[in-house]
This record gives sequence, C-alpha cells and structure tokens, in this order.
Amino acid sequence: MTYPSHFSLEQIIRPNILALQPYRCARDDYQSGILLDANENSLGHSIPEPSGLPFNDLSLNRYPDPSYDQIKGTFASLRGLPDASFVFLGVGSDEVIDLLLRISCVPAKDKVLVTPPTYGMYAVCAQVNDVAVLKVPLDVEAGSFQLRLDEIKRVISQEKDIKLIFICSPGNPTGTTIPLKDIRALLEYPDFKGLVIVDEAYIDFAGEEGSAVSLIERYANICVTQTLSKSFGLAAIRLGVAMAQPSLIRILSNTKAPYNISSLTAHAALSALSSGGINLMKSNVASIKRMQASLIDSLKRLRPLGLGETRGGNHANFVLVPVLKRGFTSDDEYDNARATRIYKKLAEDMGVVVRYRGGELGCGGCLRITVGTEEENRVLLNKLEQALSQE
Repeated sequence: MTYPSHFSLEQIIRPNILALQPYRCARDDYQSGILLDANENSLGHSIPEPSGLPFNDLSLNRYPDPSYDQIKGTFASLRGLPDASFVFLGVGSDEVIDLLLRISCVPAKDKVLVTPPTYGMYAVCAQVNDVAVLKVPLDVEAGSFQLRLDEIKRVISQEKDIKLIFICSPGNPTGTTIPLKDIRALLEYPDFKGLVIVDEAYIDFAGEEGSAVSLIERYANICVTQTLSKSFGLAAIRLGVAMAQPSLIRILSNTKAPYNISSLTAHAALSALSSGGINLMKSNVASIKRMQASLIDSLKRLRPLGLGETRGGNHANFVLVPVLKRGFTSDDEYDNARATRIYKKLAEDMGVVVRYRGGELGCGGCLRITVGTEEENRVLLNKLEQALSQE
C-alpha cells in the first residue's frame, strides 16, 4: 500500500506522460551478435591512435547501453537501496531536475516551491517549462538557513497547484543540511499532494546519516537527487542520479531521451564506483573536510581586515564568508560593493576565482570559496589578505 495515504503518483504525473508509449531503441532489444539494426558505422570510430584513452575497448561506433543496470545496482548498494529499480541516471542532476518538471507540471498551470537562497537551476528549469515558482525563503537568522515549515505549509494549503517542492540539502550556497525530521514533516503533510525533491549533491561531505535516501523505501512522495560531480570528483562526465520508489523511476525512464548516458561516462562511473574508487572518494572527502576546517581557522585571522565569520553549517566542500565594511568586525555590517570589488580583484588581478553570492537572501557581502588543494588554499589566503588590505 502506498504511503503516505494522501499521495497518489497518478494524480501528480501529467496524463500525457502516463499514456506515453516509450521509444524503444535498438539496444533495448539486443546488445550482442552481428549488430546491423541501428545504422551505426561498422568500420569504427575516427579517433587517431594512440590517444591515451581506451577508445577501442569501448566500441564507440556502437550506441551505448540504454539502461546501465550495473551502474544503477552498484549505486543502489552504495546508498543502501534494494536494487537498480530505485535508481535513474541522468546527464548531470540538471537533466533530472528538468525531467521531473516535465513529467509532473502542466505549463502555465502548475507551480513549484523553492526555498531561497538555493540552487538557481530549479527556477531556471521551471521558467523554461513555463511553470510558476513560489518562494518561501529559508530562516536566515544567524546563518541558520533552515526551512520555515509553518510558512511552507501555509503556502501549500493556499496554493493547490504545487506539484514539486525543491529542497537543497546540504544547501548551495548555504552549505547547510536540512534535518530529516523537517523533510519528513513535509512528506506527511496531508495538504501537499506532490513530490518533495531533495537535492543532495554535497551529501558525502555532510555524512550519509543525514541523507534523505533513508526515507525512500517508506515514502512514495520523495525523490532524492545526487551526482558524481562533487565527492567523486567527476564533474566532467556529467552523471546525475535520481533515487525514488520504482514507480516513479519507471516514468522517468520512459520519458528520457534514448542513450542519454555515453559509454565514456559509464566507463568512468563504473571505475569510480568500484571498491577502490569508493575508498578513494571517502579518503578525498576526509581530506577536504580537514582542509576546510583549516581554511576556516585561517580565515578568522583576516577578521581585523573586515572579513566576517563563515555562515551556514559548512556541511559541503566550500565556505560562505561575508566581506564587511572596512574597519568593522560585526557580521551585520556586510558590504556588497566591497565584496564585489574584492571578488573581481581576486579573479582579474590575482588569478584566484571565487564566487560572489552577496545578492542572495541571508548572504549579504558573501563570497563562496571552494576548498582547494593545500597549495591553492595557501595562495587564496595570501591573495585575499592583499585584496582586503587594498579595498
């Protein structure tokens, strides 16, 4: 029986998607033998040898596996899910976000809810699909960056066409995890008939015990997205993951473009998801967290130059730190104009690129700084001290 009882997937998915007959590509039927069914180039690829990459081993003239159940099953095992039927693969998390909007939201009618400050692609994908965006800002008091549950529930009860709620945990740019009890409260709220999407791109930096994946087997109205871009360090291969109960995964699979995951991407992903790859990922995450703690301590020494305390929970692989008015040490005295000048000076004159985030709610004057290597962090601190002294 579906839980919670107030949720029905059939009521959330657009009727034309439910009625969709998925495209059957050639490799859905047969994947071995003399393959003369897909109009591929029988003479092979046109990459000169030697290239340094295993192109010949990957049969690049052939279309890839349309499902990649081995990757899905391995990822399901890593995250504690029963099997591959709980996993969908996309071209980065952005394809997953866009696809969730397309299967559920009727253009010019339905709405999604976001909680700024948050990842900007939720609103961009909604706009591309002509879906209205409702905003219930996070509680930003003292940099807490937590859900305002009562206000979210009020908006849900007032607006009946909300199909999706996007929650970023750990947040970007907040670096703060949302407690599972708050996510569970939204899943249980009877007035909300839609899906809660929990974006966990940075979850390995926060600790798996805080992952909403643990809710999937019980709740039919949750979808958790993750990626190999962050903790696995594979941003270039563009592999995103959605995890949910099999009924939703089937609809995503029926709706996606054929062959959306390339052989090159799959080859890299399988290597990363091997036991050795997972151990290396965990080792790298531990090193990044140690360097993050060291970076935070070092940034404190720049406080006399007008740099505030880091904001948020520091649960990701970056820090969010406000630039203050010259001569001030109170975090309330942030200075967006000075932060912008320092951001540009670092990038244009000093060769250190960070991200300006001062225009976002609760992030006044803030620079978002990714934790680099030890040498990169040393250079950053030196150049930031110079920039603060000059501006």
